[in-house]
Amino acid sequence: MKSYIQEKLDTFKKINKNRARLLINCADQPGIVGAVSQFLFEHDANILESNQYSTDPHGGEFFIRIEFEINNLKEKATQLEEDFQEIKNKFQMEATFKFVDQVKKVAIFVSKEPHCLLELLWEWQSGDLMADISLVVSNHETSREFVEPLGIPYYYIPANKDIRKQVEEQQIQLLQEHDVDVIVLARYMQILTPHFVETFKNKIINIHHSFLPAFIGAKPYERAYHRGVKLIGATSHYVTNDLDEGPIIEQDISRVDHRDNVEAMKKIGQSVERSVLARAVKWHLEDRIIVYGNKTIVF
Repeated sequence: MKSYIQEKLDTFKKINKNRARLLINCADQPGIVGAVSQFLFEHDANILESNQYSTDPHGGEFFIRIEFEINNLKEKATQLEEDFQEIKNKFQMEATFKFVDQVKKVAIFVSKEPHCLLELLWEWQSGDLMADISLVVSNHETSREFVEPLGIPYYYIPANKDIRKQVEEQQIQLLQEHDVDVIVLARYMQILTPHFVETFKNKIINIHHSFLPAFIGAKPYERAYHRGVKLIGATSHYVTNDLDEGPIIEQDISRVDHRDNVEAMKKIGQSVERSVLARAVKWHLEDRIIVYGNKTIVF
């Protein structure tokens, strides 16, 4: 299984060895698109995709994501970034180059319920989630049987509020050893400390089993059932120190009615959770998200 997945990743890297993405945000002002396009033209780049957005063309914030291709990009990458510094300074930009063949390393955290983990593993196995799943961390043993046959290291680390600091020290060490780029909380039912969140700022993606901001916290399906809701949903967001209030990446809903009890709602909700989390993770891996304040721009 690992060799098949590795073959997919190797092919992806080969196809995309000359491809990069440029993510920019700055104050909206005349000349940004022209300057960036001219810069790429002068560096023999072929623009493959370009998306832009302004919060307000008169004094708002401007965002753009450009995907482009340059022959022999590896040899030119450092010089490309250095040359772009002049434009960054001129427009006072936040700008980042992302090189597509540098496949991101992912850590998945999970507790008892495996449905979101299984969805990510399936997307990965099928070649639709282009990532290096470097490890899975859990405070339960229940998901080991799904993970280890795929050649992915599985770390069982018991966790609770009394030993949270020691647990997170161990987790951070593991994540740094594996040089992880993004952490996915696939129904990991532990609260993270401010230190952990700050260490991986805008690199932790969570799935919340309700359509935020409704029914935050514990037992959302029970509360939704007693409230008699007709729609339930799921929300994927970046983790901040404000519980379940980080920048929202993706949301979706499904219709329910009076015939659906709590268990039926959970099953429907879990299906939504799986798809919402998978989309959010894919968009992050494809560098389609720019965090702006407590919101996201998703291209």
